[in-house]
Amino acid sequence: MYFMAKVIIKNLNDKAVDLSSCSRSLLHCLLESGLDWMHACGGKGRCTTCKVQIIEGMEQLSPFSHAELKYRQQQQLNNDERLSCQLIVKGDVVLHVPKESQLPHITYSK
Repeated sequence: MYFMAKVIIKNLNDKAVDLSSCSRSLLHCLLESGLDWMHACGGKGRCTTCKVQIIEGMEQLSPFSHAELKYRQQQQLNNDERLSCQLIVKGDVVLHVPKESQLPHITYSK
């Protein structure tokens, strides 16, 4: 199945990542594209270090996983946040890397 999906990361100077050939989690696709992305638990949904804030395109994402629902219930994920290791992108999305998920060796824009 062929689909077109692009992720724009606003606070990485509007970095565009083409996900057309990636059908795995957003985290996996970002890492595969060469981006460094925080994921302390190895992408297993056991922490919230890989979280992203969705600016546009929440409807283009897979439903919330069990892990995401648990973290939302514990108020560790806001309504506009998702775990990149738990979601599949199905269409264009614009996101922001929250301060607590930023890596120290990367310069983020505002």
